[in-house]
Amino acid sequence: MHLIHLWVFLVGLVVILYVLLDGFSLGVGLLFPSARNEMEQDVLIGTIAPVWDANQTWIVFGGGALFASFPMVYTVLFSALYIPLLTFLFGLIFRGVAFEFRAHAHHKKIWNQAFFWGSLVAAFAQGMTLGGYLSGIQVRNNLFAGGPFDWLTPFSLMTGAALVVGYMLLGATYVIIKTTGPVQARAYRQAFLAACGVAIFVAVVFVWTPSHNPEIVDTWLSRPRVYFVWIFPVLGVTSFFFLFAQLKNRSEIQPFIWSLMVFLSAYLALQSAIFPYAVLPGITVYDAAAQRETLLFTLWGVALILPVVLGYICYSYRVFHGKIVYGEGYES
Repeated sequence: MHLIHLWVFLVGLVVILYVLLDGFSLGVGLLFPSARNEMEQDVLIGTIAPVWDANQTWIVFGGGALFASFPMVYTVLFSALYIPLLTFLFGLIFRGVAFEFRAHAHHKKIWNQAFFWGSLVAAFAQGMTLGGYLSGIQVRNNLFAGGPFDWLTPFSLMTGAALVVGYMLLGATYVIIKTTGPVQARAYRQAFLAACGVAIFVAVVFVWTPSHNPEIVDTWLSRPRVYFVWIFPVLGVTSFFFLFAQLKNRSEIQPFIWSLMVFLSAYLALQSAIFPYAVLPGITVYDAAAQRETLLFTLWGVALILPVVLGYICYSYRVFHGKIVYGEGYES
């Protein structure tokens, strides 16, 4: 039992690390059309160029961890959400190709557009995947029993748009940290507008999710969960308050931190609402977990690899911690 809980924590940790870290990279791509000239585009690219590869490491790590620890979840989700998941991956590939080709192209316009559209497709498809997951998945005999387009609902379209706006918030607040001058000034305005949009979407999701999936309400109000689950909405409201206050005060680092806290509070609220279910509405983490021997064996692999990945990412951020100087690159 404790081993399963440990793996739930590890998979959940990898998921939120990917959402937060690659989220701001996608957000910078979504803000790309706002650059007024090629030099500003180079500045935006420069904010994420040293770390975007490392940020995407978590999706590989997460996919492998999910397959090893909860193979039933992997099987059901990839069957039910095959189209949005593949669309998400194709968006990431398209963005990556555009990123690399742009660096060597003499005419960058087409690659600038490709970078934006790849980021938009990846972010929107990721949000639709979340919406399809929250809508519930038809399962029979531990196998997906629904249709190929069950995930395509007004709710999933809304969550897709919500995640796009959320990533724009992360991207704008990160750009504030890494830039100066007109790019930074515009990022403050973009962050404020995105924060307003995220606040609206969070409220809509909070109201719509219970009516869309009543089982979540029953789980949320069950004991002992009802005694602590309110902490996460309070954390979210507090994070929004400080986010708007720090944007108004023109702080540089604080808006990004509070944007991360907004995402973290929403993620924890979601996890607290659905646990112990791994696939809504009927498969729990205990049903979906691999054999104890498999969980123990793969845990040794995680113990070896996770510190290396974390160390590499921390080192990357440490080396490239400065600002992008307009027209020059990173500060020395």
